[in-house]
Amino acid sequence: MRFPLLLTLQASWLTVCVATQHYPTTWGHYDLCKSHGYTDEGPTWYYMACQPEAADMTKYLKVFLDPPNITCGDPPETYCTLENPYMCNNECDAATEELAHPPELMFDFEGRNPTTFWQSSSWKKYPKPLAVNITLSWNKTIELTDDIVITFESGRPEQMVLEKSLDYGRSWQPYQFYATDCLDAFTMEPKTVRDITQHTLLDIICTEEYSRGYVWKNDKTVRFEIKDRFALFAGPKLHNMASLYGQLDTTKNLRDFFTITDLRIRLLRPATGATMVDENNLSRYFYAISDIKVHGRCKCNLHANSCIYDKEKLTCECEHNTTGPDCGRCKRNYQARAWSAGSYLPIPKGTANICVPNSVGPVNCECFSHSNRCSYIEVLNTVICVSCKHNTRGQHCQLCKLGYYRNASAELDDENVCIDCNCNPFGSDTDRCNGTGYCKCKEGATGAKCHECLPGYLWDNGCKCK
Repeated sequence: MRFPLLLTLQASWLTVCVATQHYPTTWGHYDLCKSHGYTDEGPTWYYMACQPEAADMTKYLKVFLDPPNITCGDPPETYCTLENPYMCNNECDAATEELAHPPELMFDFEGRNPTTFWQSSSWKKYPKPLAVNITLSWNKTIELTDDIVITFESGRPEQMVLEKSLDYGRSWQPYQFYATDCLDAFTMEPKTVRDITQHTLLDIICTEEYSRGYVWKNDKTVRFEIKDRFALFAGPKLHNMASLYGQLDTTKNLRDFFTITDLRIRLLRPATGATMVDENNLSRYFYAISDIKVHGRCKCNLHANSCIYDKEKLTCECEHNTTGPDCGRCKRNYQARAWSAGSYLPIPKGTANICVPNSVGPVNCECFSHSNRCSYIEVLNTVICVSCKHNTRGQHCQLCKLGYYRNASAELDDENVCIDCNCNPFGSDTDRCNGTGYCKCKEGATGAKCHECLPGYLWDNGCKCK
């Protein structure tokens, strides 16, 4: 049984323990969730934003391979080194500890001599692609704080994709493409992180700098540069943290870009070191990974200063009367106002956005002025607005009733926020419309409200063929 491991808090979005980096070490803005103080009314607590310390997140992941039998050694085989294709006396045998290369060796202690690594079976089925998916799963939302670094012992792949998931592996999106020839492999122009700007940071690029070159001792790593992207807002030395915090606070897509629940490394073509594959010596082609680095922290929405690892699961130790694996909702009896994530601003203590006890009274149901009544739903452990007016609906009266659509020029608390779709009953399939007010027309009908006919049709309580 594994004892709970407490990830204590320190600091900002970017704190990492890397001795070779010359970045500030005084980013401890969020190392406390509250402090004791005094007012004219007596003692009180002052609440601040807080978040767990950045750590080596590979300690808490599970790794999955697809296909599951892709690891070498079952059955045993010999393989060659890519540097010397005629040296083919290396063995891989899953049944012999010193000759086995299981997946956990991607994350074991560095600096061993000889180096330990995971290894795939060789490319015996060429020309069928040697494709491997390596999935790293945390079963927890985490925020990346440093570069993702993958160290290969087999030569860096000629084609590879790094992907991320924000929904525990149900869907995936690319983080970056890697290839010796981006145009040929992925029909993308090659770029590097140096080509990215503040406005293109969310663009998905293909880079060639981690796939070309075969000087094995020096060119083993493939990187996904996190800090270089941070530097676009915080400056080359990451001194202007207020700028970065402001962007992360106000731009949800940017914050989500550095947030993951899972990573997937898709290995599509191994290193060959030549323009042609030597079909007479396929034992020289395989994948081998000696180390993967993923630095980050538990995502706790700035409502926790520690994260517990217990029973193979990471969970935030929530403060500010919040609860949930990511501190993503208010505790029962603390729902007098809607839950909100903490804020990085103002520097240096941020804003806690604590959940308020119900005993304060229903002063703010967070219904955007479309209702003044709330109801606590015990099964859902949440508060919802009751009897939404002005053609609104939803937990906070933030949506429009069916048959109405959002008035883009009105604020959410405007009485005219929802507009009648007004679909023509004869020309449309339904009285509902899309988010821009366009109705779904029957055959032959056209127009935003389906009140006109296409060429070849005449209006007769609907559009009829001529």
